[in-house]
This record gives sequence, structure tokens and C-alpha cells, in this order.
Amino acid sequence: MSKRFAAGLAALGLALAVPAIAQQPLKIGLIMTYTGQFADAATKMDNGIKLYVQEHGDTVAGRKIEFIRRDSGGVPDNARRHAQELVVRDKVDILAGFVITPEALSAGDISAEAKKFMVVMNAATSIITTKSPYMVRTSVTVPQLNEAMGAWAAKKARIKKAYTMVSDYGPGIDAEGAFQRGFKEAGGELVGSVRMPVANPDFFPFVQRAKDLNPEAIYVFIPGGAQPAAFGKALVDLGVDSKKTRILGQGEITEENARKVMGDAALGLTTAFHYDYNHQSAANRKFVALYKVAFGRNPDYFSVSAWDGMYLIYESLKKTGGNADGEALVGAAKGMKWESPRGPISIDPETRDIVQTVYIRRVEKVAGQLLNVEIDKIENVKDPVKARMKP
Repeated sequence: MSKRFAAGLAALGLALAVPAIAQQPLKIGLIMTYTGQFADAATKMDNGIKLYVQEHGDTVAGRKIEFIRRDSGGVPDNARRHAQELVVRDKVDILAGFVITPEALSAGDISAEAKKFMVVMNAATSIITTKSPYMVRTSVTVPQLNEAMGAWAAKKARIKKAYTMVSDYGPGIDAEGAFQRGFKEAGGELVGSVRMPVANPDFFPFVQRAKDLNPEAIYVFIPGGAQPAAFGKALVDLGVDSKKTRILGQGEITEENARKVMGDAALGLTTAFHYDYNHQSAANRKFVALYKVAFGRNPDYFSVSAWDGMYLIYESLKKTGGNADGEALVGAAKGMKWESPRGPISIDPETRDIVQTVYIRRVEKVAGQLLNVEIDKIENVKDPVKARMKP
């Protein structure tokens, strides 16, 4: 319709019919751990969200995006209360964020009751997406990574005997079970296992116990932050040679800060993960460059999962023409496929969980830098827990 014709209608006192939905802002309620021990994770997720909006604009399907941020502090009751207030008082259309499992589970009840689309951008316990039929996850599940690594260790690395040592809390126990299951089903033998205190453990006696059993590999799962460096020190001080005893684990133990603190003790550590800024693809090189300019640091798995969460929201809204009804959005999200900075990913239409490549990486020194170098990959990995739940 020409501007002249529209002006003529206005002069006659006639208004053009504009769909009401296009005039309304679209509100996204972000619930994350902006304070507390997981505050840095929330910051990096928020960076991924901000960068996506910066690059793709703040209007989609004719609706301006507005964010309302709420701090859970890592307390599940806070997450539930914030979700309820965002839905009832603030009238948000979408719930998103969720750094840790307890807050995602708590908010999931509200998503189900209010029929609100909910995008989990990090929390990684397998059962989360079963809490609401309107929930989709763009991060990872712990079993997805570790069952794949267990099978890889036995089949590809030809490791026959392994020992597992994990932190004694939910994610560690999930990781332990997944690795052991994948390893044994692929023909490997477990020679022992131990669960360590999650808070400030002394790794020396645990590493010594593993060393005494002389396994071909030690699988370890510990929280990120300061613990990987302390674990690395125990390996060095006790003379565990990673060339003779393979050290395997989930990706957090060789994240950028952990490698810097561990130094050469990190060399040879082999991990399974879904993203690293050293991933070699055009999409990732562009993402890393944009992120470093905007925030002065490299992106990590928190950042990329939030970026992909925003992609899912934007593309789902485009499919629905801006309709933010929970049924419409989750229907648009099911089966969606795209090229992420981490590689090709999709949303399983049955479980609403992410399907992605699991990368096997080894720490190597490249041009003087300690980097995670991809040595193998397992493509199109679904969450194995839900796969086994299917009739």
C-alpha cells in the first residue's frame, strides 16, 4: 500500500487495520543467578543474549522485545516466585534463562500451569524438560556428554579398564552413571569408583587411591572454577602421567580459566563437550570475534547456549507471526534445525531437548597456548535417558 493512499485514508479519518498483536511489546522474563556462586555463569549467559539482540535487532515479527530480569540467587523458591510474578503481574510472554537445575524445575511448574513457552539455556539435568510441555532446552544434558564419552573411551580409545571419581552431588552422580553405562555397554571394565565431597575437597587421597589401582584411565567430574586446578596439582604432585594413565572428563575441567591455572599439567587431558571457542567453523569464528569485541573475553558454553536460545525464540516467533501463545511457540520450536557456532543442532520434536554433536577434545599446546583441540566427534547425539524412556 502506497504512503499517498495511507495518507489519504488518514485525512478521511480512517485508520488502517493493524493487528493488535503487532502493536504489543513481547516480554521475556529472564530468571538467572545474577548473584551468588553462579553469578559469572549468569553474566556470560546474559552476554550471549545481549549479543544476539545487538546483531539481530530488538524487534521480531513486528513485536519489540522487552526483557525483565530477575535474580534467583540460586534458590529454587526464588525462581518459582519470580516465575509466578513475571507471569501474573508482569504479563510476560516467555520465560527463559535458568542457570541451574533446581531453578529450572521450580519454574517449570509455572510454565506448565500458565501454558508459557520456556527456554532453558543452561540447566543440564535430563528430566528438566519433562516438567512442562511448553519447555525447550538449548544447552546440553549431562548424560548426553558422558554416555557418549564412555562409549568412545572403550570403542575408539580402546581403554579396557577405567576408574571413576566424581563430586558427590546431582550432576556428578548423573555423570558417573552415564559414563559407566556407556563404558560398560561398549565392553569396558570398571576397576573402582569414588565420590568426593563437592565443597573444597582434598584431592590427594582420592587421586592416590585411583593411582594405586593402576587403571588405564581415570574419569573425573568436578565443578568448574577453582577445583580443576587443584585436581591438576594433585595429579602432578602424585606423579600421575597423563600419557600413561588417560585422564577423561566433562568439558568444565579444561575450560579456559582452568587451563590457565593448571598450566602444563592440563596437557593431554581429554574431555567430552558441546562447545569451545577453539571450534573451527566460520560461524564460530564470527561469533567469537563479535563476543570479544563486545565483552573483552572469549565466549563459553554458557554464552553460546544463550545465543542459541535467542535464535530459537526469534525463529519460533517468525513462524507464528508474532503469536506468543505457548502451544504455538512450542509447536514452532519442535524439530527446528540450525547452524550454531557450536555446529549443527536441532530440537527433538518428541522430547523438546537439544540434539547436537559431542566433541572429544584433548588439551594441546598450539602456538604457545594451551587449547582444547578436537580429536573426534559423535554427531546427532540425543539425550540418552529420554531415548531409553520411549516405549
